[in-house]
Amino acid sequence: MAPIPWISLTTDYGLADGFVAACHGVIARLAPAARVIDVTHLVPPGDVRRGAAVLAQTVPHLPVGVHVAVVDPGVGTARRGVGLATPGGLLVGPDNGLLLDAAAALGGITAAVELTSAGWLAPRVSDTFHGRDVFAPVAARLALGAPLADAGPAVDPDTLVRLPAPVLDREAGGFTAEVLTVDHFGNVQLAAPAELLAGLPGRVRVAGRDAVRGRTFGDAPAGGLVVHGDSAGLVAVAVNGGRAAELLGVAPGDLLRVSTPDAG
Repeated sequence: MAPIPWISLTTDYGLADGFVAACHGVIARLAPAARVIDVTHLVPPGDVRRGAAVLAQTVPHLPVGVHVAVVDPGVGTARRGVGLATPGGLLVGPDNGLLLDAAAALGGITAAVELTSAGWLAPRVSDTFHGRDVFAPVAARLALGAPLADAGPAVDPDTLVRLPAPVLDREAGGFTAEVLTVDHFGNVQLAAPAELLAGLPGRVRVAGRDAVRGRTFGDAPAGGLVVHGDSAGLVAVAVNGGRAAELLGVAPGDLLRVSTPDAG
C-alpha cells in the first residue's frame, strides 16, 4: 500500500494531562512524516455517542487518512480494538460503536480486522491507555503504508458493536427527536434530518415554546428560538445570542418535540 500522509485524532482525553501528547509522540516516532489533525480531545468523558457524532460529521471534510478515535470506557476489558477500511479512509479505535457512523459517512466498511498483531502494538500494552499503546502505533504503521490485513485477523462487520438508534418519531404536525449533541455554543442538534422541516410553517413550537423556522440564527429576534437545518444536514435548535440547551433545559439523550402551533 502507498503511504497515507494524514492521521486524525478524536478523543475524550482532555487537554490538562499528557495523554494527547503521548499519542502524538508515538506517531511521530514511528511515522515522522505523517501529519496529524486534532479533531477534538474534549468529547465528554466516556460519551461514545457524542464522539461518534463528532467523528461522523467531521471525517467527510478531512483528507483521506487514518482516523483514530478513542472514547473508550471499556478499555482493558474484553472489548476489541478494531481497524476498518472504507472507500474514504481507514478508521482505528475500540469496537464500541464509536466508528460505525463515520465508516458509513466514508462510504461503508469494506474490510475489518481485530488489532492483535504483536508487532503492531507497543512492546508493553497498558490496561488503561490503548490510545497510546494500540491505536496510535497501528495508525502510524498504516500511515507508513502497511496493509490493514497485517494488523490482525479479519472481523465480520456484522459482529461490530452498534449504538442504539436514536429516537425519531414522525407525528402529525411535527416530530419528536432525541437530542444528539449540544455544541460549544449551546446549540441543540437533533437526530432528525433537516428535510423534516420542509413541511412546517414559519412559526413552530419547540417543547411548547414559540420558535421560528429559519435558515440561520439571525432569522429569530434577539433571544428567540430558531429551528433550522444545520451544517451536518440535521435539525438544530438555537437561540439568537443565547444558548438553546440552557433555555430548553435539555442534554444529549433527552427528547424534544418540534410541531406546528396548533399541534401543541
